[in-house]
Amino acid sequence: SMSFGLQVTGLSLLFGIFIGALQGYYGGRFDITVQRLIEIWSTVPTLYLVIIITSIFEPGYYWLITILTLFGWMGITYYIRGEVYREKSKEYVQAAKALGANDMAVIFRHILPNGLVPVVTLTPFILVGNIFALTALDFLGFGLPAPTPSWGELMGQGMGNIFSYWLSLSPICALFITLLLVTFVGEAAREAFDPKSLNSLIHT
Repeated sequence: SMSFGLQVTGLSLLFGIFIGALQGYYGGRFDITVQRLIEIWSTVPTLYLVIIITSIFEPGYYWLITILTLFGWMGITYYIRGEVYREKSKEYVQAAKALGANDMAVIFRHILPNGLVPVVTLTPFILVGNIFALTALDFLGFGLPAPTPSWGELMGQGMGNIFSYWLSLSPICALFITLLLVTFVGEAAREAFDPKSLNSLIHT
């Protein structure tokens, strides 16, 4: 579950950062058009759609990664779009353009390194969502094939042996502790990169 969540999170971030950066940099009709498409795409109920598709086709590891990635990249675009909007009007961007840098170089070499704070703070929470999504699918029987170990599969086996409570309790505790620790990491990252926290440390 953890490796699956990391792969889905990584691919979603790459795609979301790319689209959000292009939206924020070019703006105008391109931004509005892509934003409307994202809003339409985000209204699709992801979990239900995955359940419907997996009930028709046999699910596979990379197949599930692809499906969840297609629906998991949209949230980060809003943050990257806003960061690029804010950064593109600064002097260092104008200096890079004056030196002859093309649009892709300006976006990915100059603007994005200064606008990735939301990515750092949101990554743990996106990872939590992906792990929970896979666990739910596995528990319902629409996730990874049976030989693949996962917390959802273990919970499903535990439900089939109600009197052997430890079969269900172990994966539930492992999932709870993992999600809790990942959330703590996200909170620590958010505080570490929060400008207000940095200013308070400097003044003290």
